Amino acid sequence: MDSLNGFVVFVQVAETRSFVAAGRLLGISASAIGKSVARLEDRLGVRLFHRSTRSITLTAEGALFLERSRRILAEIEAAQLELSQASTAPRGRLRVSLPLVSSLVLPVLGEFMRAYPEIELDLDFTDQLVDVIEEGFDAVVRTGAPADSRLSARRLGDFRYLLVASPGYLAQRGTPRVPEDLLEHSCLHYRYPHSGKLEPWVLRRAAGAPELQLPTSMICNNIETRLCFALQGLGIAYLPEFSIREPLADGRLQPVLADCMEHTNVFHVLWPASKHPSPKLRALVDFLCARVFPQQA
Repeated sequence: MDSLNGFVVFVQVAETRSFVAAGRLLGISASAIGKSVARLEDRLGVRLFHRSTRSITLTAEGALFLERSRRILAEIEAAQLELSQASTAPRGRLRVSLPLVSSLVLPVLGEFMRAYPEIELDLDFTDQLVDVIEEGFDAVVRTGAPADSRLSARRLGDFRYLLVASPGYLAQRGTPRVPEDLLEHSCLHYRYPHSGKLEPWVLRRAAGAPELQLPTSMICNNIETRLCFALQGLGIAYLPEFSIREPLADGRLQPVLADCMEHTNVFHVLWPASKHPSPKLRALVDFLCARVFPQQA
């Protein structure tokens, strides 16, 4: 312990350039500070400070030792914090940004609230890009590859897209057999809120084939509207598979051009980069990773 105290005293003297100031901050006398530094120098066999009546400056060896000492003390402090947090039940408020696809995460978040009643969830649903740090979010769930180096990320799971339509629509308008057949159909589109562009329908086609200019019977900025209109027989929709599991299973929707579909995407949970996230944040991240796509966990 005396050795550790020597590190603390040394760093404080190096930062204040004064035995008196360091003693004041640590609550001990300047004489005790001087003796502690002298003992440390004796153990190391090098001089750490140049001393004069008016100043104290680091030697070259002292500057090198200061860098290492700061790292050692930071690791000890982090270990103490981690141990103290490990013995504390997760509690407090979590501000989380989630995509508008609420059906994907709401059941899981309900389970999370039952498992962690001391955690208060503040949920914000949007497909807009958010600045996690500037807007004060503890975590966000988003699709695509993480692009912000300030954030840590864990993969929740992959999903694919499908083209779907109701049996009634296909009986009336016919079932597309090749991608070009879509030019004669009602297409229900999604517009990206941040760019204003339409989401492309990624279809496997012959090499060199020109890009299809699909009809736009309807454009919206969420999944629910396209799903609703497809169920009503108003057109063909391009939707993530997780959003249409039930209507596919019970036959209210049927896949279209299944052999031509090749678009996949991935969900991540992201949070401000930190070596030691809080227990409540660790609890949320672990819970989401285990349960949003349980078959991939």
